[in-house]
Amino acid sequence: MQSLLSSPGVRDAFSVSELVQALRSVVGGHPALTDVLVRGEIGSVSRPPSGLAYFTLKDAAAQVPCVMFRTSLAAIRFEIRGGIEVVVRGDVDVFPAKGQTQLVVREMSPIGRGAFWLAFEQVRDRLAAEGLFASERKRALPQFPRRIGIVTSEAGAALQDVLAVLGKRYPLAEVLVSPCLVQGDAASVSITCALDRLAGRVDVAILARGGGSVEDLWAFNDEGVARAIARFPAPIVSAVGHEVDVTIADFVADVRAPTPSAAAVTVTPEISELRGRIGVAQTVLDGRIRERIAAWRERVASLRTRIDPEAAVSRVRDARQRFDGVTASLEREWGRFLRGLRDRLGAIAARLEAVSPLGTISRGFAIVTGEDGGLVGSITAVSPGDEITVHVSDGALEAVVEERRRTAR
Repeated sequence: MQSLLSSPGVRDAFSVSELVQALRSVVGGHPALTDVLVRGEIGSVSRPPSGLAYFTLKDAAAQVPCVMFRTSLAAIRFEIRGGIEVVVRGDVDVFPAKGQTQLVVREMSPIGRGAFWLAFEQVRDRLAAEGLFASERKRALPQFPRRIGIVTSEAGAALQDVLAVLGKRYPLAEVLVSPCLVQGDAASVSITCALDRLAGRVDVAILARGGGSVEDLWAFNDEGVARAIARFPAPIVSAVGHEVDVTIADFVADVRAPTPSAAAVTVTPEISELRGRIGVAQTVLDGRIRERIAAWRERVASLRTRIDPEAAVSRVRDARQRFDGVTASLEREWGRFLRGLRDRLGAIAARLEAVSPLGTISRGFAIVTGEDGGLVGSITAVSPGDEITVHVSDGALEAVVEERRRTAR
């Protein structure tokens, strides 16, 4: 039996690369597989660092692998997630590295909901889960801002509306305008940069744009813009579109105003309120000034009394009388103390005298000392022939011990 490898036709066999290339030339150029529309549910999404998106498109009976390149991904508004039913447009191709047929997707649209609404929901739900819409993080607007920032287009009517209201209601504030694009693909980055330029320079900021379609206002639904609003160090009032228009920026901002003009009213105090506060402050200031003047008058009068010679003499006389009284009191107390001390010393001396040796002798007793001057308290302290001295009340007797005799007990 002849081996397949040794047969003459082996040199005519396809290599793997040649086979895959042949498949690509057939599949990739087939009219039925070019610019096809496919409907299905997204599953198994993968987003590697290269910027591509890999996913499957499936129904109840089958699935097909798909790939979407960076430029195509940038054109869709929503995030590719599993479970979304979509219709895609693309070309069927063969992936050489795996020899796998795949669908190269150029366009994608959700089924049942518009792409804009789906993207809006995705961003809204993600930021809400992070707490960016929570009422606890909303900041109160300053009552009397010194610097007011405006983020909007220099060419739009919204800027003129805001400036007109601010100039009429509150000309005391300094207004800083940070211009940006408010429409188009580059608008979201432009708005973010405009907010960052104002950060730390104003007490409150207004993010404004006039009305428009969903597409026109879409930059204010961008996640980057929402995070720029959230990290802005001062309160922000969102005034995007008309009253019926709602954007992600409205949810994240500290206050939402229905129009740019209304935003200008919101960040400025009422003239009547301001006048009332000034009136109250003036009344309080006048009262404190009068109190201070009265206090200084009393102090001057007091100083005048202290400087008066007659008053000084009277105060010296009173002080001298108080001094004399204190001196007399101290002398009385000192005499009383000395008498008490003298009495206590006399009593102590009497007690000491009663227990002293001389006191004992005066009562008829005698004290005997030996040759060395030591007291003789027992017959064993001396021997016959020893010299002793007997001390009595009026002198001493020199004697010699002749005999020791023990007293019977």
